[in-house]
Amino acid sequence: MAFWSEQTSEAKRNYRFKVTLDNEALWYAKTCTLPSFDVSEVEHNHMDNKYYFPGRVSWSEVTVNMVDPISPDAAGKLNDLLTKMGYLIPSSDASAINKQTIDKSKNAIAVKIEVLDMNGDAKETWDLKNAFIKAAKFGDLDYSNDELKTVELTLRYDWAVCNTGGAEFFKKQ
Repeated sequence: MAFWSEQTSEAKRNYRFKVTLDNEALWYAKTCTLPSFDVSEVEHNHMDNKYYFPGRVSWSEVTVNMVDPISPDAAGKLNDLLTKMGYLIPSSDASAINKQTIDKSKNAIAVKIEVLDMNGDAKETWDLKNAFIKAAKFGDLDYSNDELKTVELTLRYDWAVCNTGGAEFFKKQ
């Protein structure tokens, strides 16, 4: 029987999500890609046959597009997170941005992506482990349009844990 004919069943919707960055919900997030991964293959030649085995897992980047509200200031928040990740912003023109430490556990930021049901309860939760900001694009300004200013954030992480109501997947052993 198909899920849509059951009264208690509900499909997940693309527009019901919540992104939490450094323990702060980003109510101004417009779009978000979910974590994804690729598995490489290892080829093994034996006599006249080829055999393939799964290799290493490589996690893809996550991109969050958000509106840049005046309060809270998304651009300012990202600059604060850059400092939290261990980077020193130069105080004069002669100095350059440099990194204080390379300890990932101290510099990682907490990132959580939740897929919500119609009541606002999380049905699928992704936790990005050892996440950091790879890129931040603060948008384009243009007198010819009246669209909202946006910020595009690219996040890199080591792996993700997916929790779907009690069952955890992709948990590092």
